[in-house]
Amino acid sequence: MKYFFEKLESSYDIKLNQQQKDAVLHKDGPAVVLAVPGAGKTTVLICRTANLIMNYNVNPENILSLTFSRASAKDMKKRFDEVFGYALNSNIHFSTIHSFAYTVLREYSYKNKIGFKLLESKKNNINKNVLLKKIYRKVNNSNINDDKLEELLNTIGYVKNMMIDKNDFHKHDNFNIKNFNNIFTEYETFKKENYFIDFDDMLTFTYEILKNNSQLLNKYRNKYKYIQVDEGQDTSKVQNKILELLTRPNNNIFIVADDDQSIYGFRGAFPEALLNFKKRFPKVKHFFMEQNYRSSKNIVSVCNDFIKTNKTRYNKNLKTDNPTNSPVNIIKLKDEFSQLDFIVDELNKTKNLSDTAILYRNNISCIGLVEAFNKNNIPFSMRDSKLHFFKHWIVKDIVAFLNVALNDMDINSFERIYFKTNGYISKVAMKYIKTKYTNEGVFDRLLLFPNFKSFQIDNIERLRLDFKALSKKNPYQGLNFILKDLEYNKYLKDNCKKFGHSYENAKTILSHLNIIAMNSDTLVGFLEKLTTLQNILKKAKFNKEGVKLSTIHSSKGLEFEKVFMIDLIDGDFPSSSSIELDKVGDTKPLEEERRLFYVGMTRAKETLNLLTIKLRNEEKVPQSSFLDELEMILDDTVIHNFKVGDIVDHAKFGMGRIKKIKDDTATIRFDSNGIKKISLKISIENNILKAV
Repeated sequence: MKYFFEKLESSYDIKLNQQQKDAVLHKDGPAVVLAVPGAGKTTVLICRTANLIMNYNVNPENILSLTFSRASAKDMKKRFDEVFGYALNSNIHFSTIHSFAYTVLREYSYKNKIGFKLLESKKNNINKNVLLKKIYRKVNNSNINDDKLEELLNTIGYVKNMMIDKNDFHKHDNFNIKNFNNIFTEYETFKKENYFIDFDDMLTFTYEILKNNSQLLNKYRNKYKYIQVDEGQDTSKVQNKILELLTRPNNNIFIVADDDQSIYGFRGAFPEALLNFKKRFPKVKHFFMEQNYRSSKNIVSVCNDFIKTNKTRYNKNLKTDNPTNSPVNIIKLKDEFSQLDFIVDELNKTKNLSDTAILYRNNISCIGLVEAFNKNNIPFSMRDSKLHFFKHWIVKDIVAFLNVALNDMDINSFERIYFKTNGYISKVAMKYIKTKYTNEGVFDRLLLFPNFKSFQIDNIERLRLDFKALSKKNPYQGLNFILKDLEYNKYLKDNCKKFGHSYENAKTILSHLNIIAMNSDTLVGFLEKLTTLQNILKKAKFNKEGVKLSTIHSSKGLEFEKVFMIDLIDGDFPSSSSIELDKVGDTKPLEEERRLFYVGMTRAKETLNLLTIKLRNEEKVPQSSFLDELEMILDDTVIHNFKVGDIVDHAKFGMGRIKKIKDDTATIRFDSNGIKKISLKISIENNILKAV
């Protein structure tokens, strides 16, 4: 095999380290390759594919390489074709798991004359989101907002991917969705009656088909004798079941994964399958790829120590031969406005904006950034243009308050918020004024309602004056007036408690509205800016140049020279629910959030800035507990370029050679002073040890 690796280097300019070589050489039987971020896993996958074909004469059509996104599958195929395509002239099947499942489904449906239709297909008149909105309204007699709809979609996917029986929904408290059992039943019944399937059904149906149809199963077993899986940590329970069926009895399954980057639990990712792989495949071989080729030694060292706080993981070490660069920076700023000012100042000093990323836990964090970049003419692009912020009920409420302040004849806006103020206006009164005195303003109409007592009339007069006062305020003052004087904040607290919404999320939305308000001169200008920003965001995904804005989830697999992680506040990242569950012994959600934080940090090649604020909405907020962990790590971390065998010069002991390094301690044999054990941290801080 020495010749093979020499050929890789001479003909294809690929030089593998020993850990990579060991993985590439694996041929038969089950294998798990645990690859840290930036370890070159795609290179290993395509080289292992070439090894099977070139050295073992495996028919390329007998190799199935699976991954989880179309982009990843395309990238793998492109990389293989660019490197080996001409030489091997082979048609390797690179596919997503869903695409493979759809192939099985189509064959089965054709043979059995069953007309499945894909619900998410653009060819159909039925829209999945619209369908679920109708079902939710029918079951609960109320409308579902966009945030809750996304939660419902994810929950249905989670149930399917985790193979949760309908009779067990109660064990999950109906997943925090009112009457989820009934909604799910209605949805499944509609699909069944109309021969629709969704993306999740592709997987569950394929599993049932392969499990119960030995002829079809054996066909695919014989066709795909070698199965390779990329991003194995993201496989769900049903996906693992499909892979098990396909690979038996030869078990030629080769999985490349990193359990420390499993961040899709809400979609049904099942890292436990990876951690317990040996129970299903007792003869599995484990390979470790621990060399990071992406990041500086500073970043690698800190990330390695940080992720080890998690207990449910394979014990591996992130390491690199890359040089030391700028330290990992924890930057504490006064408030959300200071955070934006800092970012703008830093970007104005950055030469290569296209190799710079700003990452965040929640998509809403982009709102303030887009406002600041638009104001300061900073180019940017976004991967996630789907944003519910402008449709959020709180934003719609604020817009309605301002519409009434600017035009008290706007009965539709008033109807939205009349019961959300301190006006104490009844439904009966509201119904009355909708049909009476339509040429009058809403307050004049209310004063003509015959059943009001004198104190209620006084209240209406006061409310009229309050809205008139609101119309004369600047946007920032106006938002505070709505919250405090009109007591909308009291409504928010009560409503969140009553319907299970997060008041912390509500405050986050208000914080971003405040950012927009601070940069608007008038109420009309504020409302116009909301529309402008919405249009800018729609176009952002088509931008090619500028700083990259992304959620950490969407940044996975990418790398940037400089990374800013922002809004690092306890309760947001990690979330309040993860913190509370951790306190009662359920560590799983917090460990996944720590993995997400780790994924964000490991996107950085040279510079990593972690930003937190002390105040939001003029209220104190605690920094992320992950930053607390990192501060302890940074206090103890020794970043250096010394290695065993280096000749060094010590200010006191003179010349010597390093014999051993363990943690902070270096064992050095000095020419004149014998063997000494010294602290690298103290030596570096006091500049008394230098490499020669």
